[in-house]
Amino acid sequence: MSRISELERYCCTLYDTRDQLKRHIFDRADRAFEEGDRARDRVLDREQLKARQAGMREAFLTAIGGLPSTDAPLNARTTGTSKGNGYSVENVIFESRPGHYVTSNLYLPDRREERSAAVLFLSGHEYEAKHCAYYHEVCLRFVQAGLIVLAIDPIGQGERLSLWDPDKGSNDVIWGTREHQHFGVKCHLLGESVARYFIHDAMRAVDYLCGRPEVDPARIAITGNSGGGTQTAMMMVCDDRLAAAAPATFIMNRQQYMHAGGVQDAEQIWAGLTAVGFDHEDLLLSFAPKPLLVLAVQYDFFPIEATRRTVSRCGRFWEMHGKSDLLRMEEDESTHRYTDRLAQGAAEFFREHLSVRTEPVAADRSPLTPLPVERLLCTSNGQVVQSLPDAKTVHDEIISRCGQLRRMRTGERSDDKEREALAWLREKVIVPRKRCDLNVRRITTGTADGLHVEYRLWWSQSGLMNSGYMFRSEGAEHAGRRPVTVGVWLGGTSRLAEHWSWIRETCGKGRDVLVLNSSGVGPHEPYAIYGKPAHPFFGVIHKLTDDLIWLGDSLAAMRAYDVIRCIDMIGHVDHAGKEAFTVDFHTEGRQQLVVQLAAALDARVGSVTSDSPLRSISDWVISEKYEEDDVMSVVMPGILNYYDFGEL
Repeated sequence: MSRISELERYCCTLYDTRDQLKRHIFDRADRAFEEGDRARDRVLDREQLKARQAGMREAFLTAIGGLPSTDAPLNARTTGTSKGNGYSVENVIFESRPGHYVTSNLYLPDRREERSAAVLFLSGHEYEAKHCAYYHEVCLRFVQAGLIVLAIDPIGQGERLSLWDPDKGSNDVIWGTREHQHFGVKCHLLGESVARYFIHDAMRAVDYLCGRPEVDPARIAITGNSGGGTQTAMMMVCDDRLAAAAPATFIMNRQQYMHAGGVQDAEQIWAGLTAVGFDHEDLLLSFAPKPLLVLAVQYDFFPIEATRRTVSRCGRFWEMHGKSDLLRMEEDESTHRYTDRLAQGAAEFFREHLSVRTEPVAADRSPLTPLPVERLLCTSNGQVVQSLPDAKTVHDEIISRCGQLRRMRTGERSDDKEREALAWLREKVIVPRKRCDLNVRRITTGTADGLHVEYRLWWSQSGLMNSGYMFRSEGAEHAGRRPVTVGVWLGGTSRLAEHWSWIRETCGKGRDVLVLNSSGVGPHEPYAIYGKPAHPFFGVIHKLTDDLIWLGDSLAAMRAYDVIRCIDMIGHVDHAGKEAFTVDFHTEGRQQLVVQLAAALDARVGSVTSDSPLRSISDWVISEKYEEDDVMSVVMPGILNYYDFGEL
């Protein structure tokens, strides 16, 4: 198999194609970012600002698929109370939606007003979340300032691990970013974002605070860092009841962060918003002219230059209201963390702008004594899904929504619905592309195991090359037109050995075989970021797919177009002058999806066979667990609103 290994490693020196996908996506995004800056620069008065706020809020809600209903009772109950030095903590469980239990800690200062100001604290990506020792200490800084604090566990953290398996070791537990991404992929396919559930939980937490007799509903603030900063920013857009906000270690500039190379998890990716000119300035201006403190650290992976730029550019929106002093920024010299300095700065900011009149607890600013972590737990064994038999998770929401969409698609089939679905697919797969001449390069690369081998390189669209090996039985290379089967699998020509038996067998049946390298596949795979593998979650394929999703596009749609252009290439080279022909395809696993998309739009796609076939997108979505490797490349946001296999 040494010859096969040589072919797998072959590098065509006609073009270095590994940067093409990244450059293509970044160029498109840069143009959108620049237009977004120009649009915000055109906001010159309060009426135009109001229009921008309304437009961005509508765009944001559309991007996340709207919000769940908020009319169910909270059914809140206190499961324990602990007394600290100068404060007490109630362990509270409430239902954001029926069966969706949110675990939380309510901090009550001993010294407080009859109706006190309160802070909703939203945890970042820490395993213990609300009862993480350092978040506990951050909350105590607000308590020290005389503020009531409600700290909640987000989905996938603290006591709310959805995929909790008590028999697995700690290294195998799916939590935090991995759980968020696991569910986020499925939400994308439904035309939603997992962000909608984070926001809804936080809004219900505000409902809970408003119902507490100790809380003044007109004086509720919000803060959190990292993932909690994301949640804070989203709430700034969605919940008008908030009186002040302090997002920490999140606010930046999307363009600078994109070029810095970072990857975010699913609740931080909002489909199509880059395409409409959104950036983090819109998160800030949505809150104008309320008191807003942006907290940042100078050594963050969110570039501090980006944070400073965003805050600086947004100052004029507060100036329009004569309230320039209400937008502030505070920095600390630290890596990614809600530092004690930032916590004290936020506490003083909230104390000032929520008009807290009581004297601070421990006026000398010495930290309050924390409670042992186990006294902050709300459930009997530390996990909702174990302690409460009727507990539901985001996966239950996904199953329900998937069933609704299936019934909607198949309930009343009609020509109009089919035309609508095809129009949507065409809009996603074909319309965004810049068609160009194929300009096929053909390089004979000898033989392998009795097969003649030709390397082909062609333009799929402007700036993006595809390639592949064409295999033919020896002696047939000049035999004229022969039927072609295209192999489409993860890795393309870099994974010939494991598909070699199929290639030889297919060629032995009188067919030619083309193994396709579509955009970002095989020799076109982008350079890795931070040394991480390209295909798992948070690798370079994930990052670039996210950047496409921000643009309202997807790698799945792009590769479906590549399949159509591959057929064009075969028609140009192997069927010149032939009016009608079809091309068969052989796929592996989820890569079947991109071929099925092409088949819905192009009658030249013949039969489609698959190793480990995917019966339907819906079946994949409702499965609890799935293989994560390269899953982002087959995510096409919103597809299940229009299409599943076999329905067109």
